[in-house]
Amino acid sequence: MAACALRRTFLSSVSNYSKKHTQRILSVTDTCSGFEAYKKRLQCRACGLQQNQKRFMSSRNRPEGKILETVGVFETVKQHGKYETGQLFLHSVFGYRGIVLFPWHARLYDRDITPPVSDSKPDPPGAHGSKEVKGKTHTYYQVLIDTRDCPHISQRSQTEAVTFLANHDDSRALYAIPGLDYVSHEDILPYNSTEQIPIQHELFERFLMYNPTKSPPFTARDTLKAWQEKNHPWLELSDVHRETTENIRVTVIPFYMGMRPKARSANMAVLSQWRYCIRLENLGNEVVQLRERHWRIFSLSGTLETVRGRGVVGREPVLSKEQPAFQYSSHVSLQAPSGHMWGTFRIERTDGSHFDVRIPPFSLESNKDDKAPPAAYTF
Repeated sequence: MAACALRRTFLSSVSNYSKKHTQRILSVTDTCSGFEAYKKRLQCRACGLQQNQKRFMSSRNRPEGKILETVGVFETVKQHGKYETGQLFLHSVFGYRGIVLFPWHARLYDRDITPPVSDSKPDPPGAHGSKEVKGKTHTYYQVLIDTRDCPHISQRSQTEAVTFLANHDDSRALYAIPGLDYVSHEDILPYNSTEQIPIQHELFERFLMYNPTKSPPFTARDTLKAWQEKNHPWLELSDVHRETTENIRVTVIPFYMGMRPKARSANMAVLSQWRYCIRLENLGNEVVQLRERHWRIFSLSGTLETVRGRGVVGREPVLSKEQPAFQYSSHVSLQAPSGHMWGTFRIERTDGSHFDVRIPPFSLESNKDDKAPPAAYTF
């Protein structure tokens, strides 16, 4: 459980850190990922160096070498409650800088926890396993990613994963909002900064304003509130599904996107479309690689589709102790308003042997009212 152990070590050091001392974050933007930087920083603490400062490393490449800049001071991690709009943070797994726009309260269905019979979800017909899963409320956040960090996380996490359907000549074309993400509460490492524009993103100044009398000192503009309200059905995160097989944890978050015309359809048939975000995490010490995917997709219309293929989104990511996580998004369409998906990932060990990791079953549910599509960046 390398990733979790490293995170626990870091959080413990933050919690036990004396408030009399300064905790600085140093910005670096070289090829070193944020997660690797945590490890280096913790190793320095272990040998007794810089005992009074906890530094985050990223770099600027210049002819004369790498330059470190102080960008902020760590704050206490919230064990209870939620972070407010405008909270600056460091992602504890992917290492990017970001800022909270607003929270979502989702139902987390964790198949690693044995639940009582009540308040649980049964498996869909034909899915692996038969146990019901109890859901519990869990906080996620809609966030902006600092564009300076996007190049350094692009191999581990898609930075254009939040997509929408838009009306273009009645085709409901697909478009993405770069640098928009969903982050779980436990992945937030909060910090503060004296900069009035600490995050570089084209929507930062459209959505937030600097207000030094507030804490955090960034408050929502009316444009953020209007954008959230208008696009709520397409942004809303409601269910999260999680399951672990042989130290590989898979988390799935489905999103309903709306309906679009079916291509080359003579009878004006429409398809319901969903986006689903998947995160794989290696909680063990063994280096493994994702080789294949195997999906089963059940539609309310009565069809059951099987999909097999190499890797995911054109990649076969390696999950190691140093880089334990990979996150991506994809899409699925059905000729019915609802359905289910489940499946497996084929994982290869360094000795050439394989094992299958279960993808937790999840529902594809359409919103009751298929309202107008979102309006992108128009304010």
